[in-house]
Amino acid sequence: MKAAYFDCFSGISGNMILGALIDLGLDIEELRARLRCLPLGEYRIDAARVNKRGITATYVDVITQGDDESRTLGDVINIIERSSIDEEVKKAGRQIFARLAAAEAKVHGHDVDTVHLYEVGATDTIIDVIGSLVGMKIMDIGGVSCSPLNLGRGMVQCSHGWLPIPAPVTAELVKGVRVYAGDVEAELTTPTGAAIITGIATDFGAMPALRVEGVGYGAGKMDLDVPNVLRIFVGQATEQVEDYMVELVTVLETNIDDMNPQFYDHIMERLMQTGALDVFLTSVQMKKNRPGTMLSVVAAGGGVEKLIDVIFAESTTLGVRVSETRRLSLPRYSRLIKTKYGEIRVKVAHRGDAVISMVPEYEDCRKAAKMHNVPISQVYAEVQEAWKGLSTSEE
Repeated sequence: MKAAYFDCFSGISGNMILGALIDLGLDIEELRARLRCLPLGEYRIDAARVNKRGITATYVDVITQGDDESRTLGDVINIIERSSIDEEVKKAGRQIFARLAAAEAKVHGHDVDTVHLYEVGATDTIIDVIGSLVGMKIMDIGGVSCSPLNLGRGMVQCSHGWLPIPAPVTAELVKGVRVYAGDVEAELTTPTGAAIITGIATDFGAMPALRVEGVGYGAGKMDLDVPNVLRIFVGQATEQVEDYMVELVTVLETNIDDMNPQFYDHIMERLMQTGALDVFLTSVQMKKNRPGTMLSVVAAGGGVEKLIDVIFAESTTLGVRVSETRRLSLPRYSRLIKTKYGEIRVKVAHRGDAVISMVPEYEDCRKAAKMHNVPISQVYAEVQEAWKGLSTSEE
């Protein structure tokens, strides 16, 4: 099975994923044939080679015949279930649309079973989601990792009128994922793209060690000042240690003995906002027996220069040590758990098919404890119980 890395430097959408897969060699005729079993109205899948700021990419367009039908989650699930699509694809498709429906319901204040999925329930979206999953199945792509998502900035017009970027549904879907706004005033990451990638990727960060066999470019609809393409690397993972994620990280270190210790809280907050994976302090004994503090910053991918700028601007240090090392971590994903204290985000770590740990997000638990005037330990216990019940029901 092959591994894939989604490079979302210009965001991601459903048709960009399809375009990149076709650019990688996915047979569009086989894709069309596999999707014909979906009980949908008239549509066709077109693909064309286009140029986006000097990069040749594949643009995919799903053209429907008067598809203005408003569907609920149940309607979409029924379409998926009535097809003869592979069971593994069906399961992934149900989960992606369930998350889309949950995000729509929360944003618009409706029940998840009755909320109408306007743009995200249309035929072209169903083809984008199921087509992407089928395409990866055909190409034998398994493990997926992804760069931090470029969301774009500004405003976007949709069926509800003008909305801020990221659209509220997209903002719900990328909870727990590393994102950034960038400098482009446009909607770069769509709700469909966010739903697909957060449903299939196990990690959002630097590109892991990969023996690259192919690179595909999927074009977006807009023409921007930057190449509006999604890039997908496909190949064999060259480093895997018993189901751990292996990535290269950069470690920044500096020893400080002449700074007001009250400043460390501010520096650590700024470093995390600038993209650090982790920031921590260690007590050290420096020259002339002066007690000091070693500031350590762990970073992945780009942005190291910006982190160094923060260190020099906010501290009294005159130098920073820079080294690269490997980090082994368990694949993990975030999800929302319903409790009597409201929805709480949890981080779930797994190794292979086995769940290793489930950790509630502290900030969500703290807010719930304050809102309901209960001890935070009680909220944690409630999340654990809800997780046990959820795990049992999904077995």
